[in-house]
Amino acid sequence: MAGYGKLSYTNLQYAFMKIIYIHQYFTTPEIGGGTRSYEFSKYFAEHGHKVIMIASHNQKNFKRQQIDGVDVQWISNYYNNQLGILARIFSFNKFMLKSFLHAMKMKEVDICFATSTPLTVGITAILLKWIKGIPYVFEVRDLWPEFPIQMGAIKSKLMQRIAYYIEYLIYKNAKSIIALSPGMREGIEKYNLGKKVTVIPNAADLDLFYPHKINKPIEDTYGLANRFNVIHFGSMGIANGLEYIIKTARIAKNENLSDIQFIFAGTGKTEPDLKKIVQAENLSNVKFLGHLPKTIIAEIVNICDLSIITFLDIPILYTNSPNKLFDSLAAGKICIVNSDGWTRKLVEENDCGFFVNPSDPADFLAKIKYIKNNEPIRNKMKTNARKLAEDGFDRKKLAEQLLEQLTES
Repeated sequence: MAGYGKLSYTNLQYAFMKIIYIHQYFTTPEIGGGTRSYEFSKYFAEHGHKVIMIASHNQKNFKRQQIDGVDVQWISNYYNNQLGILARIFSFNKFMLKSFLHAMKMKEVDICFATSTPLTVGITAILLKWIKGIPYVFEVRDLWPEFPIQMGAIKSKLMQRIAYYIEYLIYKNAKSIIALSPGMREGIEKYNLGKKVTVIPNAADLDLFYPHKINKPIEDTYGLANRFNVIHFGSMGIANGLEYIIKTARIAKNENLSDIQFIFAGTGKTEPDLKKIVQAENLSNVKFLGHLPKTIIAEIVNICDLSIITFLDIPILYTNSPNKLFDSLAAGKICIVNSDGWTRKLVEENDCGFFVNPSDPADFLAKIKYIKNNEPIRNKMKTNARKLAEDGFDRKKLAEQLLEQLTES
């Protein structure tokens, strides 16, 4: 190890390390969004390691902060999820170049941990290995480039071949690879690298999301009282296929099921179009809450009755490991999924949710009515959800698994 990693305690099997953690979309609970990197880097710092988080923000200047023991270094690089494909590619490559040049200035680094997406963060890691000899662990949050290819974002055969080759190089040169789901692991292992691939799924935030007494001011502020609330929280991107929920709301309105309300908490590229449909059809059973801090989201989820995790019916999306699923389980919510992959197996085998046909919103509504009208089943599934979160997706246990990967010699 480099110069920093000299101290150790007898109860630790590894020395303290200096870790470069690269995540373009790093967020905190106050910012909102997925906080996996925040939680994991905080855990590493609490266990004595020096963690330098290289992230991106939309401000014009470089900014450096100490956040819960983590040295967060924000690189100026504009991005939002409503950008077109060319603008996104430009942002990805700009961050890749800037993060590489920034990391090159750092001394006595023991290891780099790069987490996608985008795939280009792996280029930063591989260059640091080739030039400075810094080993890296690569985390796969989505199978790129397979994801944008199946979504139709990369149509050029030449660009597809180049992207696949970059993916191969990043995997081949990594010390080890982390996948967020079994399906992602299978997608990585198709390269026959003879390399360790460990599944460490997204974690449940057991401290923030948990069953508790309803926050009445929050319930009243957001119009959630006296309704059976079905929530989708998080990103509202194209891949989420959220028109499925709007179609379900339309059927519910036609059946005069006015007590069932559909909640969207989040923002994204499809939000304006969904709002136009809701307004044009006067769907009073649909509510958009916008982007909110995670602390508020947790209170809203606690009030709601069901959580829907929906995606387009595309095979690559069956491999997803969505944050909202694990936080919903932690909140003790019945989870509805419409991806016929590992998440379906998870909720069905643990009796804490249902799979619904992604081509048939009437199936979704039928499941809602079934749960709504069966309190004993509803209560049992809620209990099962929380237990699954505690037993299988405890953030601290998963962070320790990841730390073991980083510290293995």
